Amino acid sequence: MWDQPAPELRPTVRPNAAGMDLAELKALVAALGESPFRAGQLHHGLYRMRWTSWEQFTNLSKPLRARLEAEVDLAWPAIQESAASGDGSTKHAFLMTDGALVEGVHMPYGKRTTLCLSSQVGCAMGCTFCATGLMGIKRNLSAGEIAGQVVAMLNAHGHGTEEAVNLVFMGMGEPLHNLDNLMKAFALLTDPKGLGIAPWRITVSTSGLVTGIQRLGACKPRPRLALSLNATTDDYRSRIMPVNRVWNLEALATTLETFPLESGERITLEYVLLKDVTDSLEDGKRLAAFAARFPAKVNLIPFNPHEGSGFEPPTEERVGELCGLLAGRGITVSVRRSRGQDVAGACGQLVRERGKA
Repeated sequence: MWDQPAPELRPTVRPNAAGMDLAELKALVAALGESPFRAGQLHHGLYRMRWTSWEQFTNLSKPLRARLEAEVDLAWPAIQESAASGDGSTKHAFLMTDGALVEGVHMPYGKRTTLCLSSQVGCAMGCTFCATGLMGIKRNLSAGEIAGQVVAMLNAHGHGTEEAVNLVFMGMGEPLHNLDNLMKAFALLTDPKGLGIAPWRITVSTSGLVTGIQRLGACKPRPRLALSLNATTDDYRSRIMPVNRVWNLEALATTLETFPLESGERITLEYVLLKDVTDSLEDGKRLAAFAARFPAKVNLIPFNPHEGSGFEPPTEERVGELCGLLAGRGITVSVRRSRGQDVAGACGQLVRERGKA
């Protein structure tokens, strides 16, 4: 259950350099009897150059490379399967060292690119409209498995080392249920001498874990925060999102009112529109009132249908009406269209269809 720690990746016999931070790399080279500066060379190759095999580490001597090959793993998540959509996005299934599969999505938008990442194998939250929520929780992803999704997608799509990307933790799992590994991955992703992704380009979406929100607010630096809201009454939100039975809408709003925002920062409210369920004009009015309590912007997300959900997407007319209602009340609003609908684009669909989660 989400109120208990999720299982972790079992340790392997051999050390795995992929996902180690600089301190861990220093300990690794010390154990090998090598000079401390080798840790910096490893760090540069892993996170700046995004090398994925020891033979690529041409900044090391051949004898050292041979020793690393013999004694240390370099095991990033591997892309096992990809599905390219007609809208330009690509859904990837990543194979972990223990055989688990998780999903990520590469989404180009003109000159900018967004990567959607997973934080867990499965999910404990049980949201009824989410394909991943039907899987249950298997385990947390390690920091290396989280950062490795980024490395794999950047390499697969030929991104340069200086090319800016945005990251959103809106894939499989509840990120704040795996906050320790998430924040270690965040440090790897934002290290200026490594992947160098700006903290403000990274957004973490939560279903409403109040204790996790509070812990995230105490982190500095930290990613941006998004809340997956999806309903405007406690009665219905508790039905589709069990977390609301513990922390209801008032508890969420109160917590977000005290979340330490930087100048100009806003909390993103994600609101999935389910036809004739959460898309009424009364829902729109309640959503506007909720968003007005703290600096916020709203993403309306027409539902991406998947088998067994029992829900349908709203009409375009209703989407337009809700946009106008929110904008008329001074709320910044946008519509986020689901990407990859022709390739099982909803979170968890690709893995569920393969039956390997």
